[in-house]
Amino acid sequence: MGMPKNIKVIDAMLGIPEAEDRSEWFAPFRPLIKDQQTLQQFAMPAQYMFKDIPQSAGVDDFVKWTVDEMDRFGIERAMVGWNDNATSRRAKEMYGERFFFDLPCDPNRGMEEVARIRRIHAEVGLSALSVFPAGTLPQVAINHKYMFPLYTVASELGLPICINAGIPGPRIPMETQKVEYLDEVCWFFPDLKVVMRHGGEPWADLAVKLMLKWPNLYYSTSAFAPKHYPKAIIDYANTRGADKIIYAGYFPMGLSLDRIFSDMENLPLKDEVWPKFLRENAVKVFNLK
Repeated sequence: MGMPKNIKVIDAMLGIPEAEDRSEWFAPFRPLIKDQQTLQQFAMPAQYMFKDIPQSAGVDDFVKWTVDEMDRFGIERAMVGWNDNATSRRAKEMYGERFFFDLPCDPNRGMEEVARIRRIHAEVGLSALSVFPAGTLPQVAINHKYMFPLYTVASELGLPICINAGIPGPRIPMETQKVEYLDEVCWFFPDLKVVMRHGGEPWADLAVKLMLKWPNLYYSTSAFAPKHYPKAIIDYANTRGADKIIYAGYFPMGLSLDRIFSDMENLPLKDEVWPKFLRENAVKVFNLK
């Protein structure tokens, strides 16, 4: 039942900082935040949920620092958000065998965003698109009509799309991320692979029910330490959902790899589930070679 040591892990959500101050990761939705504690005291908007956020003081090469951390814990490859900047390009050029990329998207940009997706995919070779519905400005629900051009282009390009689902960590409204909204998306786009991010809570039971219903709906464990994975998700992984649950961390945004992998030792997965959870499901869903 313990975590095997011989699996080359694939992490479906990891970040490469630009600097020790990582506020740029949260700038797009900062105008939504009205809570003064968040604005005045937090280094990241959901800081109340996380302890011991990883620090990188004194680091002068963040790409290499990230790869070194991956090496410490046997992470062979990781999906990071493509920012179309020097850091992303350097990561691809120097460590193309270690990183693959999702593209964070803004549904409010309409067809301009669709054109951007096509351009970057042609240049980079994306593995996924991603959207944080509650973090768009203005907020756009999972099943809103503004999202449908993104679902369409993802389906046309054969790319999965990762969507934050459940109550958002930052103190912003939750309405746009209700798990039930995925039902309509999966119905309208039966060939599109959809990957839930960030827990789906408090609707984890509903998330499982929808994964049973829809063949191309998946769940990644991003932003949760293994100690706090929903019980419904663990039970599903150990039974009918072994092919549906994908390991994703949250390093260095909120969790250290030390915390994640120390917790992982006590995660009660069946022996045959571990390879799928830590590697094989990601290879399948993100079309990795």
